[in-house]
Amino acid sequence: MNRTRPVSGYSAAQLIDRLMQARKQLRQFIDALPADGWLGPRAGHLNPPLWEYGHIVWFQERWCLRERPDGTCGPSLLRGADALYDSSSVPHDIRWDLPLLQPAAVDDYADEVAAAVASRLRSGFDNDIAYFAELCLYHELMHIEAWWMAFQNLGYAPPELVDVAIPQFAQRLTLPGGEVELGSGPDAGFIFDNEKWRHTVPISAFDIDASPVSETAFAEFVDAGGYQRKSVWSEAGWAWRTASEASHPVYWRRDAGDWQVRRFDRWQPPGEAVLMLHVNRYEAEAFAAWQGRRLPVAAQWLCATTRPEFQWGKAWEWLRDPFVPYPGFVPDPYRDYSQPWFHTHGELRGGGPVTDRSLTYAGFRNFYLPDRRDPFAGFRTVSAD
Repeated sequence: MNRTRPVSGYSAAQLIDRLMQARKQLRQFIDALPADGWLGPRAGHLNPPLWEYGHIVWFQERWCLRERPDGTCGPSLLRGADALYDSSSVPHDIRWDLPLLQPAAVDDYADEVAAAVASRLRSGFDNDIAYFAELCLYHELMHIEAWWMAFQNLGYAPPELVDVAIPQFAQRLTLPGGEVELGSGPDAGFIFDNEKWRHTVPISAFDIDASPVSETAFAEFVDAGGYQRKSVWSEAGWAWRTASEASHPVYWRRDAGDWQVRRFDRWQPPGEAVLMLHVNRYEAEAFAAWQGRRLPVAAQWLCATTRPEFQWGKAWEWLRDPFVPYPGFVPDPYRDYSQPWFHTHGELRGGGPVTDRSLTYAGFRNFYLPDRRDPFAGFRTVSAD
């Protein structure tokens, strides 16, 4: 095993099957996309679906077929592919203006790449191709979650319904101080570069909510004037609230005096046992401060996962931590996965209701800009220091 780039131990046949199943999931979204939805609106938090589909295929070809042992990159099966689909070099704001392949042509490109990757896995299976195939699998699954986010943002009907209910426990869990392990080791299977490597940090005793905050609990904050109370917002958070003129969560509205929440293409009342989702870190911090509490740091959140009463895995949960490298960080071959986003993004843990289970493990570090409201992100609170 390559201890710098460990893998999960899937066989070639298993990786081929998992890649095929991921593509079937993506196909469900493609088939559910409105006829006029291939480009979609121009927005900073969205990609044109036509570009995103081609990018997913390009990424698989780039790392499974074109990566050479010396780190250089061979030619693409598609002429000019890098100029269209390389997210590291194609600015986000021009992706709507590119001469993108039409859907049928992307289908052909996808089929050609998938066949070549399967052949490569069958004929020359080793740690390198296992690593890159697994990287491409998780990359596609992350982009499928981005399609879920886009469907929610645009009010499209999703391929299937999403379960956002979670048992709510009034109690808070009290945990002792001590040492907590952050990061993962080479024995953990495939891990991303921002998880490397395992190290310990000290924490003091604390208490933490057993469950993430619910919609009805957040509605109390909104109705109490939380969006107008400057004292509970951080300086950056108040600047965002003022500039955005936000007065309630992004997918909420008043109807005959009562709150309604839009879940994809349907409006429903807030639920007591329904996760509060689609809040940014500023909103989460303000709610916590309103309760005289704070957001947890990663070490507290990880410590709490050892308790069976701790409910997690149905929402990405904002943490107090900025997204920063662990000691001794070295980027993996896909250098732009983590490194460009350190120090500007916030860290989240847990996995959302549309996150693939293979990415729902306690050590996975997700990250978004703190003003993002479109992810399936919620939060819980801990005692103030």
